[in-house]
Amino acid sequence: MSRSTPTALGRNLVRFFEEYLPVQRGLSPHTIRSYRDALLLLLRFTASERHCTVDRLDVPDLTVERITRFLATLEVERHNSIATRNARLGAIHVFARYLAGQCPEQLGTLQRIIGMPFKRGAVEAPIEYLDRAELDALLKSIDRSTELGRRDYALFAFMFNTGARVQETLNVRVADVRLEAPPQVRLLGKGRKARTCPLWPATARLLHDLIAERGDFVDESVSPLVFTNARGAPLTRYGVRYLLRRYVHKASQIAPSLKSKKLHPHSIRHSTAVALLKSGVDFATISHWLGHAGLNTTMRYARADIDLKRRALAQVFPDAVAPPPGGRLLLDDSDLAGWLRKL
Repeated sequence: MSRSTPTALGRNLVRFFEEYLPVQRGLSPHTIRSYRDALLLLLRFTASERHCTVDRLDVPDLTVERITRFLATLEVERHNSIATRNARLGAIHVFARYLAGQCPEQLGTLQRIIGMPFKRGAVEAPIEYLDRAELDALLKSIDRSTELGRRDYALFAFMFNTGARVQETLNVRVADVRLEAPPQVRLLGKGRKARTCPLWPATARLLHDLIAERGDFVDESVSPLVFTNARGAPLTRYGVRYLLRRYVHKASQIAPSLKSKKLHPHSIRHSTAVALLKSGVDFATISHWLGHAGLNTTMRYARADIDLKRRALAQVFPDAVAPPPGGRLLLDDSDLAGWLRKL
């Protein structure tokens, strides 16, 4: 085969990333980058074992045995967690399913790859979020006497109000925001699913002032982004991470509890979810508010907050385990059954 002739793997890899993921599946750029990173690591590993360049690889080079060795390498040499290892395998599963439809002659091998199980034992990372005092300290640490400071204040206030993902926030355009009563914003989430989120009047005023200060006006052809950098270019996820780190460092002087927390922009989204739960908002509403695919994702926030756990504990028939006047715990069968029914 000529070097200039692309292999079936190469041809399908291009279609996978240029057509299947963005067009047919409608996945976000962030998810597509995650798939790209996983497959790039696999292809480099395979090329190293085959002693050839990546462009010479073909579909038969992807075997269960080789992928198993690749996954082991991720954990041993790259020190990836089980969760990261499973995420890489998930990307491989998606690509293998796509290949199965394009290369039916390789269906047997690809079905074995699709059937590779995820590794058990992944530890769910604790959810880091800001409580009310920490959020107040964060916002107070922002110097609102400067134009960039006012932008940053509006940015983090908007993120807490909406619980929007970082990229959802950065993609918001002036045309997506309604500032007159009742104020709201249209967010484009995962899978390009749109949802509408209400805005507090205070948040709407911050956005109004930010847009007015920049002199942005809604253009019927191209509406400007709400959040941009000092040069008017789109603000990046890494830029938001840098800003959060800077303000958390300043805020930790007011709220020392911030020093022990590993916060990232997604932590503000977590903060919104926990705040809504504490306010008594039901899981279904929070799920729609945050754009979750299902209730399971939302319910993990109930496991994250100690105050919610204390409240739940207080409602679980505490008298059943209270010691009697004599100081010794006595439970007859009826008491125990009643207590269990309350759980």
